[in-house]
Amino acid sequence: MKGPHFRDRYDVVVIGAGVGGTTAAALLARSGLSVCVLEMDARPGGYLAGFRRKDFRFDSAIHWLNQMGPKGLVTRTFDLIGADHPTAAPQTRIKRYKSATYDHLLTRDPDALKRQWIAEFPEDAAGIERFFRDARRLGKAFDRMGTFYRSEETMGLVERSLHLFRKLSFAKAFIPHLRFSGEDGVERGLRRYFSNERLRKVFPSEMDLLSCLVPIGWAYYGDYQLPPAGGSQVVPEWLCHVIERMGGEVHFQCRVGSVLLQEGRAAGVRCSWKGREQEIRADVVISACDVKTLYERMLPDAAVPGKLKEQLEGADLYPSSVTVSLALDRPAQELGFSEEMIYLVDEELPRSAQSSGDPWTSGISILAPSLRDDTLSPGHMGTLTLYIPAEFSDHDHWKCERGPDGELIRGDAYKALKAEYADVLIKRVEQAIAPGLSDHILYRDVATPITHWRYTGNRNGSMMGARPGERNFRSGIAHYRTPVRGLFLGGHWAELGGGVPIAVRAGTNSALLALQYKGHRAAKPLARYMDGELNIQETRRQAGFEPYAEDWVRTPTPAEKLKARKAS
Repeated sequence: MKGPHFRDRYDVVVIGAGVGGTTAAALLARSGLSVCVLEMDARPGGYLAGFRRKDFRFDSAIHWLNQMGPKGLVTRTFDLIGADHPTAAPQTRIKRYKSATYDHLLTRDPDALKRQWIAEFPEDAAGIERFFRDARRLGKAFDRMGTFYRSEETMGLVERSLHLFRKLSFAKAFIPHLRFSGEDGVERGLRRYFSNERLRKVFPSEMDLLSCLVPIGWAYYGDYQLPPAGGSQVVPEWLCHVIERMGGEVHFQCRVGSVLLQEGRAAGVRCSWKGREQEIRADVVISACDVKTLYERMLPDAAVPGKLKEQLEGADLYPSSVTVSLALDRPAQELGFSEEMIYLVDEELPRSAQSSGDPWTSGISILAPSLRDDTLSPGHMGTLTLYIPAEFSDHDHWKCERGPDGELIRGDAYKALKAEYADVLIKRVEQAIAPGLSDHILYRDVATPITHWRYTGNRNGSMMGARPGERNFRSGIAHYRTPVRGLFLGGHWAELGGGVPIAVRAGTNSALLALQYKGHRAAKPLARYMDGELNIQETRRQAGFEPYAEDWVRTPTPAEKLKARKAS
């Protein structure tokens, strides 16, 4: 059985081929370093990997994209790597707030929603004006992220001092709202703007005030984009193309078991491919995988202080999810859907019930990906995705059985529970939005927190890692430099929060740290580019970027291939 072939040594080994890991690897490969990416799954992307069922393609986790507009940090990073990267079209219809008693739509013109609310709730006109004013200020802060995404860990003392002033300017819009978190806190925060309870109930599940304000702030600055044609998985596919064209390597089904150490420094990794063990030597290791797994399983116990591991264990994490992906026998628009995400709730329930993971009470996020991108399904058909938050430990780990070593085994009870969740969610959507939906389902796929954990390795199947909240800020769990020299974090666990922008930011900063560690000429120009001081051409020249043909071409989706076969 022929397995992957490895060199004797690399400049950098990257653990994990999600967006963070592949962004780091692509930047390093363009800088002329030898790079090896190791991914435990059979495909790149992590939560962007997506999946195929017959002639349908499904995105795994994308509601919308941010920072992929012309000035966004994702676009600026990808532009530096290569002009052939996938692009994202702006989203016009963004979010529909839907319940039995209200139906409100947020678009690229947030003032249209503001006018609607003022007309419906004239007694709260002044508060509504202040609410949208504060949201706009938050959006303005995010609009600067394209040149404000360097980590302080990449800076010297003088740079950190100057950075502090920019950081305070960025944080100024957020600070007044941070204290309004938790079920009571967010209610107090909303009461500052709205006296009418009906208006406060437009936000029945948010657990902090910023979650109410920020989406509207993004809309003011046009920071919502649709996934690229072909689905979100084309992003990691492009990054892998760049890595390999620049002489780097990406190996799949390679599970890293440990990080090799030499005199207290990272010296490579030990991995397995289909049971075959392999040592891979490198000067630098970037971990774009679960940080708890890295610290507790891949390193000796003494390598990481116990206090840091305790803080990570006690971190507030984003939940996982139950995701129901549906293939339809007709376009989704014929069933009443459009490009926006619909958030369906029962506003009479308490906030805790809205995010409890109970399929009868949790707010449902509803997307019609094929309506946004007709390459995802065959003609005259469609796709629909239903999503609710859920926890890994729910239902005693989703009624999995236990193996002899405590491993989770997905048996009949697990499958029955998945089916029950799907039935309930489909019924609720059918009753509220799309009568007859169940009659038009060709087949369905159900993912639980167990599924997300199995495919990504993320602790508890968390969708976005550690939450940006006071507790996590104070504990300092977000970090790039590990206690081991030459070992850096490069995925969303290096930051607070998640999503594509955070992953790209993490990958870029970890690449910069690797370049600095090696004393590479590309380090300084990359840092200046991230700070907005150099343009693309000058950055590439000063960094000594290796030439890249910019020749990536998107592979047709299964639906496009089917269409081509029928036409031939």
